[in-house]
Amino acid sequence: MKILRSSLWAIALATLMTSCGGGVPPIISTPIENIDTLPLKMSPLSESETKNWMSTDLLTDTIPGMSVDKAYAEILNGRKGETVIVGVIDSGVDIEHEDLKDKIWINKKEIPGNGKDDDKNGYVDDVHGWNFLGDIVEENMEYVRYMKKLGPKFEGKTEASVSAADRADFKLYQKAVAEYEEEVAQANSVVARYQQILGQVQPAHEAMVAKLGKEDYTTKELNEIKNPTEAEQQQIGMLSQMLTFGDSVPDVIDQLNGGIDYYKGRITSHFNMEENFRAKKLGDDANDFTSKYYGNGDVDGPNSRAEDVQHGTHVAGIIGAKRNNGIGMNGVASNVKIMAIRAVPDGDEYDKDIALAIRYAVDNGATVINTSFGKYYSPHPEWVWDAVKYAASKDVLIVNAAGNEGFDLDGVQVYPNDQQTGSTTEVADNFITIGALNFDYGSEMVANFSNYGKSNVDAFAPGVKIYSTTPNDTYEYLQGTSMAAPAVAGVAAMIRSYYPKLKASQVKQILMNSGLSSASPVILGGDDSNQDKFNNISKSGKMVNMYNALIMADKMSR
Repeated sequence: MKILRSSLWAIALATLMTSCGGGVPPIISTPIENIDTLPLKMSPLSESETKNWMSTDLLTDTIPGMSVDKAYAEILNGRKGETVIVGVIDSGVDIEHEDLKDKIWINKKEIPGNGKDDDKNGYVDDVHGWNFLGDIVEENMEYVRYMKKLGPKFEGKTEASVSAADRADFKLYQKAVAEYEEEVAQANSVVARYQQILGQVQPAHEAMVAKLGKEDYTTKELNEIKNPTEAEQQQIGMLSQMLTFGDSVPDVIDQLNGGIDYYKGRITSHFNMEENFRAKKLGDDANDFTSKYYGNGDVDGPNSRAEDVQHGTHVAGIIGAKRNNGIGMNGVASNVKIMAIRAVPDGDEYDKDIALAIRYAVDNGATVINTSFGKYYSPHPEWVWDAVKYAASKDVLIVNAAGNEGFDLDGVQVYPNDQQTGSTTEVADNFITIGALNFDYGSEMVANFSNYGKSNVDAFAPGVKIYSTTPNDTYEYLQGTSMAAPAVAGVAAMIRSYYPKLKASQVKQILMNSGLSSASPVILGGDDSNQDKFNNISKSGKMVNMYNALIMADKMSR
């Protein structure tokens, strides 16, 4: 079908009809559809396009954004909505960030700093949310915890020597050990490889700085060096290669050092078989669900505004960074307050913390919750499933990240989720799982890291190179399904803001049914040999679109 110009697709809000929506005129714009014949964008994104691609319109920009800017310009202009509280369950949030401080939820029933539980909800001084981790930053992976728990019972044993009653635990232990050994070997290998590269790049870089008199030289300047010695030729070749990985050689050196620090950190924290971080820094038993009131009100964590809250701050900005204030970037949702709930450490989260974090958000007024985290082992999944069902009973929508391993989730169990192990029935109708899109419309439109699944991923949204808030009034590009989920949480918040009578289950269906679809094949998991049609890799087969979602919400609300 021939694609019309966007001006013909969107008949602006030109009606003054009175409707059953309290006198607010209905939206009569036409949804965006039939995108398969759109031309591909051949030119690279400009800097401004890259920073804002999440909000672009596929029809007019040939970039698979969510039509956020178009929705504000053509649908929301002149309209007012209600304030929506969005719970961000994450690593913590820099609540003093210049682009977030006006958008942070305030518990008006709590008197700050008086050391009392003024609102009698069990949490003392929970002014902006709650910190279920206390002073914990680093943590084990869940399979390491399994090894610690089951090792004394199974270490050195064979399946034949284990009783039938213990076989399931023994297999779980074996799986945990195998993953541990693989991950530790990979971490040590990467550290050794990066150190080797760094040992070659640094002296070569120092030699070129001395020769060229500058640190930020280009490939062109390297190639223009006249009569290079044999050693210089090798240095030029190596440094030219490094410049394909970064804007400058110092940038590449920083990346290498960052990679070394990250993997060394994994060895001392994620894979640490000796330390009990929770007992040492929190004093709570993760296996006892009867103790619920632990932690503190420091939602930005023990190191205020430090790197360990980068992830949560970035997520919060995607949802609700203040729009059109002339600084930083625009969040998706204008009418939101961010409730910061710290429950995700550097390592795997505990089921208990997540279940209680969901319940805290629900009990304190959040109507949308973002969960940008996940793991593949879970000792107490029933606690989280019960929390999801509790949120459903209170009409709260949960927007969840699909994960970043390139897996087909129809064959891999991930947590949190809305399907119990071995079941295809959802525990509730308020939980939506989001995969990540790339900005390259076409065969590479699905992020090469994104999980997918016809039954267990609901829709897709922008998740590659997303520009958002980071601690200490900074902004960075990050990527992952962790970024795609809050983009959708922002759209959900706008639906709930302008159409508050719609139920969480209806909002979920709007997000899924109103999106844009494509029958074009896409590469999955970064593997060119693994391809499927885009409309066959999620339950909806669609990418979330705010413009269309608001049109459908308007129609459904009448």
